[in-house]
Amino acid sequence: MSETKILQTNGEFIPLDENTITELRASLRGELLAQEDKGYDEARTIWNAMIDRKPALIIRCAGTSDVQAAVRFAGTHNLHFSVKGGGHNIAGNAVCNDGLMIDLSEMKSVRIDPLEKRAHVEPGATLSDLDHESQSFGLATPVGINSTTGVAGLTLGGGFGWISRKHGLTLDCLVEADVVTADGKFLKANANDNKDLFWAIRGGGGNFGIVTRFVYKLFNVGPEVLSGLIIFPLADAKNALTKFREYCKTLSDDTCVWVVMRQAPPLPFLPEEVHGTDVIVFALCHIGDADAGKKAIEPIRSFGTMVGEHVGQMPFAGWQQAFDPLLTPGARNYWKSHNFLELEDGLIDTAIEYTKTLPSPQCEIFFALLGGEINRVASDATAYPHRDANFVMNVHGRWDDASDDDKCIKWSREYFDATAPFATGGVYINFMTEDEADRVGSGFGSSMDKLKDMKRKYDPKNMFRMNQNIKP
Repeated sequence: MSETKILQTNGEFIPLDENTITELRASLRGELLAQEDKGYDEARTIWNAMIDRKPALIIRCAGTSDVQAAVRFAGTHNLHFSVKGGGHNIAGNAVCNDGLMIDLSEMKSVRIDPLEKRAHVEPGATLSDLDHESQSFGLATPVGINSTTGVAGLTLGGGFGWISRKHGLTLDCLVEADVVTADGKFLKANANDNKDLFWAIRGGGGNFGIVTRFVYKLFNVGPEVLSGLIIFPLADAKNALTKFREYCKTLSDDTCVWVVMRQAPPLPFLPEEVHGTDVIVFALCHIGDADAGKKAIEPIRSFGTMVGEHVGQMPFAGWQQAFDPLLTPGARNYWKSHNFLELEDGLIDTAIEYTKTLPSPQCEIFFALLGGEINRVASDATAYPHRDANFVMNVHGRWDDASDDDKCIKWSREYFDATAPFATGGVYINFMTEDEADRVGSGFGSSMDKLKDMKRKYDPKNMFRMNQNIKP
């Protein structure tokens, strides 16, 4: 390797000579990859195929020491850099063009302490890694619904899933974190140590440092839960959603039901004539007593004329992977999102109309039911401020061919605009795309002023800027 040109934060390129590169490589336990090296393309590839960026260098960290070395190197040379955990972020913040990519995906250790009910998790671990280890003890912590999602980004931005109504957001269950800050220092953040940093990383995204260890509370869940799908034709959606919004008010925290509106995939329990038709799907999970769960979900069956049902006891870890086949890596994805207090009539009508014009068989609209323990936490207890939201909507544009970019993005944006009058104005930062810098204030809401103070304290030069960025 001769000279490498790399991008700085000021937009200028500087050369790194061979001796500098050799010294950097010698300081690492992990790998240093340049564009010509084997493994480079694999390392820079992430879940969303719309993101095709090429860093000048990639450091594949093997441990905290490598993370510190990477951050110090970036600081010394004023480098533009990104941080990759699971690589699942829709905006593609894991990868930068021409700068340094700090890749944590090899740091995947998950250690469970079943006596203390704690999980010690490295930042490259996925939800599947965490579920696999914790469920071997019949334990779990709230995470998302796609098992290939990275734990780190999910937690720093919020994190919610099937058991969040009972146990809160992922970040509500974080009890401690090891953080490498912008100056390369190692800090422990918890309720007693560096309390302000602990507050900021729970909802402030990757703005304040790189977390090299997460410690979560665990809860008794499973190993089997009542879960599954109940599916109706889209013609029944108005009646179904009107009943659903009232039904949600009767639910205990043990039960969670999400709504998905899309074209029916070729699921084996659906009649062949239903495949590819417009449907509304109620996806459910009950983590309490099975008989109580059966009673809790029974009203759903009266929402319309069912075209298919697949509900029963199954391993919780298996249910966590149920949607993976619809969310595989390598497709093109564009999301838009709103928070809602209620599913108003106008919102329901708009969702139905746009489901009739899906631009791709993979596009979908979903409404995640929140409430429960999520809403009982004070809005200023963590940096995540949206404790009043009862529903989060994700407009999930998804397709395979780049020639469909314009029509799929256009559909997503138009539906998003049409539903804005019914929304709270807040947004879940993990669902924000790269073109939504103007919504950062909406994402951090009432926490923004305090987060700016934390940014000035922990990252005054804004080194951590490949994120939903809080500018100091």
